[in-house]
Amino acid sequence: MTLKIGIVGVGNIGSIHASVYKENPETEIVAVCDIVKEKADAAAAKFGGTPFYSVEDMLRSNIQLDLVSVCTKGEENGSEHYAPTMELLQAGIPVLGEKPISNNIDEGKQMVELARKNKIPYAVNLNHRFTPAAERAKSWIESGRLGKIHMINMRMWINNPVESSPWFHLRALHPHSFDVIRYFCGDVKRVGAFMMKGEGRKIWSNAQVILEFENGAIGNLVGSYDAGASYGLELCEVVGSKGRFLLEDACEHLTFYPRTSIETEKFSYLGGMRAFPETFKSRINSFVDQLVSGVTYDHVDGSGEDALKAQLIIEAAIKSWETGTIVDVKEVGLISGGVK
Repeated sequence: MTLKIGIVGVGNIGSIHASVYKENPETEIVAVCDIVKEKADAAAAKFGGTPFYSVEDMLRSNIQLDLVSVCTKGEENGSEHYAPTMELLQAGIPVLGEKPISNNIDEGKQMVELARKNKIPYAVNLNHRFTPAAERAKSWIESGRLGKIHMINMRMWINNPVESSPWFHLRALHPHSFDVIRYFCGDVKRVGAFMMKGEGRKIWSNAQVILEFENGAIGNLVGSYDAGASYGLELCEVVGSKGRFLLEDACEHLTFYPRTSIETEKFSYLGGMRAFPETFKSRINSFVDQLVSGVTYDHVDGSGEDALKAQLIIEAAIKSWETGTIVDVKEVGLISGGVK
């Protein structure tokens, strides 16, 4: 089975998606779409497929589409995802969207609800969980090797000097952070946040977020747009009653530390994955594999619902900082519309 692929938004990220599909023997790019005609034409020449300049025209063409990547951007990297995603889901076409699902919670809820109503597989590029190292760590949790999970310490920071909305750092970067946190520790119950503007900054470019999980575990996120590249992108430590693991830079190094022994177990470059950019390939190909195997809408790994739940934690953190309170996610009505 060869999946017929469309790509909406063929800038930098859309071109990365196209490169992955181009290499996958189970996919064929049949359509590329961008409101900038020159971008669509150039992408069609490079990757194949028919160029379109609107989703409406692409759908009207009756080209078979088995999967469409929505790689639009917009304010806080998320404001332009809603319209094309809704058009595609309404047409019954599976979607792989870019993160954040949306910078607007109501729009995110509508996208998730439409996918559920029409029973269409809907995924988001939450690529940090799609690494051999993250999957190995997850298997340790599921097998009970860590024992009862006590806490998670998460750090994600990059050097991004862009001055956008006050919440650009939170809404654009940390869908990844909170998805990883949920992937390992489950749903978040309560949130408290502290933020500061870096030197010369107008946005809240640094954040400390404390978390209480539904299962009783606790944790925190340290995030920044003011850190240099030499500090490393990501660090995740999960601590349990029997041991802990440390996952460094998303995919490069994973170490297990037993609680009652000085022996450690260290892995580097599991599965041959050496650097973060390779995670796009593993994530996109994972969804392709799920579609080829006939995945149902409610069993998508890294789903739109997962992305929405991560975004809801972000909104709770924003509310916490604005009000100076610990925010109960459910009580403030952030989780509704069928998201549990």
